[in-house]
Order: sequence, then structure tokens, then C-alpha cells
Amino acid sequence: MKSRPHHPGFFYFYPMDKFGNKALISDLIALARADEKVTEVEYDFIIRLAERMRISSAEVKELFENPLPSKPLLTELERITHFYKLVLVMNVDKETHEKEIVAVRNFGLKMGIRPGVVDQILLRMEEYEDKIIPSEELLKIFQTYYN
Repeated sequence: MKSRPHHPGFFYFYPMDKFGNKALISDLIALARADEKVTEVEYDFIIRLAERMRISSAEVKELFENPLPSKPLLTELERITHFYKLVLVMNVDKETHEKEIVAVRNFGLKMGIRPGVVDQILLRMEEYEDKIIPSEELLKIFQTYYN
């Protein structure tokens, strides 16, 4: 199995309005709940991402109670970044459940990511010990399908 380098900050934060960032956090919460439980590791990971997006832990707790609807992502960079975050949340607890795979696939398709890209990412993540594809490899997959 391959190991991965540290995640570059590029994938953790990008400028967006506060409502848009909260909608993205709501998507991450929905994915974390796909297997009907949110582990402490998943919760902590979502909190850390939210903090980088300037969303407080109190606001995240509110989103767990009252999630916002998904926000359409307009740029390819937004879609790639958000899909990567979804994959990270799915794998952060080192348990990947079928319901999470279905949910992440559906999120990807809903965002307009090609089915081949989604399937390739889900296959390639198995090559890494923590199932997290390095960001550089993820970009290569997207470039292969979109160029």
C-alpha cells in the first residue's frame, strides 16, 4: 500500500461566502451520517475544516441539527475541492461503509463530476493505506477525464 504526503492547505479552504461554506459543511455532515453514525474522528475532522472556513464549532453544531441544502458549485476547482473533502470525511475514520460510498458517488454525480472520475477515485483510494488519495493524484485523475 502507498502512503500519502501531508494534505496541502489548498484543498481545505477556498474563498466562498459564509452561507456557501455552511452548505458545504452540511454536505460533509450528511456524508458522515450516511452510515447512521458520526464517529468522533469524523466530527473532529468536520470541525477542523469548518474552522478553516471561518465557521465556529457552535455553528457546526447548529448545522448538525438544521443542515442547509447543497449549494451549486460553479467552478471546476470548487467541485474538485468539495468532492475531495467528501472523500476525506468518508475515509477519516478508516471505515468505509457501502452507504458512504453510495452517498459520495451521488454527491459527485449531483455536482456534475463524471461517473468515470468518481469510479476511478473510489478504486484508486484502495491503493493507499488510509484510503486517502494524495491531492496531486486526485488532480491527475480529473485531468485525465477532463482534458
